[in-house]
Amino acid sequence: MKQDMRRRLLGLIALGCGVFVGIAHGQGYPNKSIRIVVPAAPGGGTDYTARLIGRKLSEAWGQAVIIDNRGGAAGNIGVDIVAKSSPDGYTLLVPITSFPTNPSLYSKLPFDTIKDFAPISRLVLVPLLLVVNPSVPATSVGELITLAKARPGQLNFANTGGGTTAHLAGELFKKMAGIDIVSITYKGGGPAVIDLIAGQVQIYFSTIPTAIQQVNAGKLRALAVTSLKRVPELPTIVTVEEAGLPGFEVVAWFGLFAPAGVPRPIITKLNEEVVKILKLPETHKQLAGHGLIPAGGTPEELGKFLKSEIGRWAKLIKEAGIQAR
Repeated sequence: MKQDMRRRLLGLIALGCGVFVGIAHGQGYPNKSIRIVVPAAPGGGTDYTARLIGRKLSEAWGQAVIIDNRGGAAGNIGVDIVAKSSPDGYTLLVPITSFPTNPSLYSKLPFDTIKDFAPISRLVLVPLLLVVNPSVPATSVGELITLAKARPGQLNFANTGGGTTAHLAGELFKKMAGIDIVSITYKGGGPAVIDLIAGQVQIYFSTIPTAIQQVNAGKLRALAVTSLKRVPELPTIVTVEEAGLPGFEVVAWFGLFAPAGVPRPIITKLNEEVVKILKLPETHKQLAGHGLIPAGGTPEELGKFLKSEIGRWAKLIKEAGIQAR
């Protein structure tokens, strides 16, 4: 009986020490530079987002925030580095948009997308823009669907690799609209837009910055955005849902993660500062110029969202027979 009570007492002491250590971690954090791993080359939306957030964190905390670009293997190389890093809050991850789809595209990953990471906050949302070549006789989503049904297998849509957001958007559009359009693979948004302008393909779900200048110049026609709400910077362009395809939504996103096991006070401190940064008017303005919409939210919300995204895209990837790029 005395031994049992002794065990309980020791357990309570250990728990109290753990709480104290966790609080101490939060209060003293950060006391050295922080590394944010971006599993992509410099220059893209993920990199821009990470650098913007990193710069603001550095200004707020007086510690250097280093962006470590580790591209390759559809982001899996950089993600794996973070999964195997020390859970002390000094190595963080802003994964590319394939983060929730890679578990369905690769039979074996060196990490567990759910178990090996601690969610911190969603950073930004990335709606796409449905654009067509001006020669396509359709000025709305409804007209495009009608045209595709009249010409099964004759219209093509560009994608930027198997399982990319542009590819998934095209496949979801094809499925929900009940049409037969052919997927054509490109090595990036730039080559896809060039061939779209040239008329080699007719349809593309593009990131907004990649296509909007061509739309404004009359070289492409914008039909809709893929978010459920209109994009504030493009208020006259309807959503695909508004245009007649209820429930259609494809929005890429970037979030901030840490390795699993980082003390909760550190996660909380990171979340609170990041959410504060995302609410700044200057942050909104800087992100909008790159077609990015501030998100934010709690760690729990990001964790739940990640699980739902993995499940949602797994179903489409399986049904469409999509393979890794």
